[in-house]
Order: sequence, then C-alpha cells, then structure tokens
Amino acid sequence: MPPFSRATLPLPVVLLVYALLAACSSDKPREVCQDKLGCVTLEAALPVKLGVIQTITGKMASIGVDQIRGMELALAMRGGKVLGHDASLIIEDTGCKPEGGANSALRIVSDPSVAAIFGTTCSGDAATAAQVMTEAGLSMISGNNSAPFLTSVAGKKAPKWQAGYFRTAPNEEYSGPAAARYAYEKLGMRSAATINDGDIYTKGLTDGFKQEFERLGGKVVLYATINKGDADMAPVLEAVLQAKAQLVFFPLFQPEGNNVLLRARKTPGLENLVFMSDGSLIDQTFIDAVSTAAVGMYFVGPTPAPHTPELQKLADEYQAKYGETPRTDYYVSAFDAANILIAALEKAAVKQRDGSMLIGRQALRDALYGTRGFKGVTGSLTCNEFGDCGVPSFNVLRLDDPSKGIAGLKANAVYTYAP
Repeated sequence: MPPFSRATLPLPVVLLVYALLAACSSDKPREVCQDKLGCVTLEAALPVKLGVIQTITGKMASIGVDQIRGMELALAMRGGKVLGHDASLIIEDTGCKPEGGANSALRIVSDPSVAAIFGTTCSGDAATAAQVMTEAGLSMISGNNSAPFLTSVAGKKAPKWQAGYFRTAPNEEYSGPAAARYAYEKLGMRSAATINDGDIYTKGLTDGFKQEFERLGGKVVLYATINKGDADMAPVLEAVLQAKAQLVFFPLFQPEGNNVLLRARKTPGLENLVFMSDGSLIDQTFIDAVSTAAVGMYFVGPTPAPHTPELQKLADEYQAKYGETPRTDYYVSAFDAANILIAALEKAAVKQRDGSMLIGRQALRDALYGTRGFKGVTGSLTCNEFGDCGVPSFNVLRLDDPSKGIAGLKANAVYTYAP
C-alpha cells in the first residue's frame, strides 16, 4: 500500500481530515504558569488545601483553638467550600514556641499543593514561620499576632517583616504608648519599671512603653527581663522596689504574669505600686487564678469590635456550632482574616479549560496587599504595604470586681487610644 498522501485522497475526505484535526487542536494543553513565584494547580475534583499553623496545646491553646474556630465559621458560611472546592485544613501545632513555628511551616510548605497558610497564634512563632513560608513563595495571614516586630515600627519595615505575611490583629506598636500615655497623663506617674520575658512580643511592648513614657517626660527606672518559666519573682520585684518605681508595666503571659502579681502582693514596700499589663492577661483564667490580688490592676488591649447585628450573628453561630459562648474575642479577628484570605484566593485563581485552576502565588500576595475597605465584623479593613490590615485602637481597662469576671473587666474601659 502506498504511503499516506493528501494527493491520493478525494477532496471531501481531505476536508474532513482537516476538520477533525482542527477540532482536536482546540483541546490545547493547560496554560503554563507565568507567576514569578510559581503556581498551585488545583485539580477539578480535589479539595483546596490550606495550612493552619496554630497553638492548640499549652497555655495559649484557648486562643489558638479560637483562631481555628474563626476559620471554620468563615468556611461554614460558604458550605465548607473555597473556589467551589471542599476546603481541607492541614493543622499543625506550634506549642507557642518559635521552633514550633518553623517546624510547622516546614511541614506545610513541603506539600506543593497547599494554597496558603492561616496562622499563627503567637508572635514568636510567626517570626520563624513567616520566614519559612515566604522563602517558599507562600502567603500567610493571622487573626492574632500583634507584635510590632512582625510588620512595621514607626512607619518602617520591622526587623522580622516578611513579604508574604499579613494580619488582622492591630499592630501593638500602639499598645505600649497607650499604656504610657494613660500612666503619665491620667495616673500622674513619673517613674515606671517594665518587665518582659525576652520574647519579641513582650519586648516590643515594653520598648514602646519606654519610648513614649520618656518622650512625655517620665523615666523608666528599671527595664527588666525575666525568663519564660520563671516561678520566683522575688529578685525582679526587689529590683523594682530599689528603683522606686511608681508603676510596673509587665506584658507577660501566664503563669509568669500571675507569679509577678501574686508575689508583689506579698512584698513589703510594694503596697502602693500600680500594676499594668496587656491583652495577654485579659483572660478569665487569669482572673480565676489571682482573684482579688488583681483588684485595681490595669490592662491594655485592642478596642473590641462594635456590637453590630453581624457580630451578634457570628456569636450566635459560634454558640450553635461549639455549644459554648466564646471565651475570648480572638475568633472575631480570625474570622475576618479567613474571609480576607478566601477573597484573595478567589481573585488570584484562574480557571483552566479542563476545570482545574491555577493559583499564582505572587498573584495571591498581590490580592492580599490589594485588600481595601474590606467589610469585616471588626470594621473596614485595608492591608498596607507592611501586611497590617487591622485598625489600631486600644482600650485601657481596670479590674474593680473579680466576681464580674472577664465581661466585667471588658466593660470597664477607662481610656481609649486610637492613633
């Protein structure tokens, strides 16, 4: 048989062959990823994978769990789907330790099909996790981190800034100054001591307090650092006594914060010392642990979201889904962070002819940075060039009656600082 030749075929057959070839050529191969950081390919029948790096064990577990619940509530509003696909959460526990953040991020980024990361709970974890995920070309958003060192300080990139990191919790660059202003202007304090635990979060707050307090005319007579896990606070409190401080600002976590306060109440000469901490101790477990020892103590924390019908609906959904009222407000900013992330994924994803999707990693970052006037339950959110999306506003609270619990504390705002 002679070899195939177009010349040997009748014209109608040649035209039919060309038509068939043209039909086949319309099934072009998949689009090639043009994103400079690469793409995640989401196959038509597979779920969207989202890495979740939170603290779910240890003393900060309640906050980490509420972060996850905020994400789950955002997904529940969409029937558990993102981009029309089921959402699969890959959860890693950091234990609220920097090495935990790095190791969790390494496990997440080892899977090239993970689209983005939701985390972390603790700021120290975020610093290490953000570096890992940024180098891998991913993006991460948190509803809880607030240490200034993660985003910006005084309008400039902070030491731990990473290109793919975002957050909806307000930058606590303004928490220390809020405490300092209240101490100096409202309480009339002129000498103060600060105590941190060396963590970038607590150190950032004491740095901010010192800078503002001394700018106003006060003097920080003692800038002390303890170690995480310290139980005996007698040495640092003796130093506070010798320095003749009128007030001590100690943005510590539990149990170190508990230990400072309880020991101080038993230390002669410190009867008139004013105590001020931050949001890390605005927790029912702290009030339960220290009881009347905290009477008259001040706390600086983010101004709560205004009570709107949307916020009430979210609280009702929380109650219905988890069978309990929220212990903290942290799930609210987590809910907003999750929604911002999902909206950015929807903007960055490009559907292909075969039903799959390409999610450009740089395109996702660009979409997150492009978030403007996002209507969250915490208010209108806009992400700036440093990754801060929350509006900075802080309340100073005073504990007058421990029997009223955390609700009574939050209701007793004596000062608001909104730069």
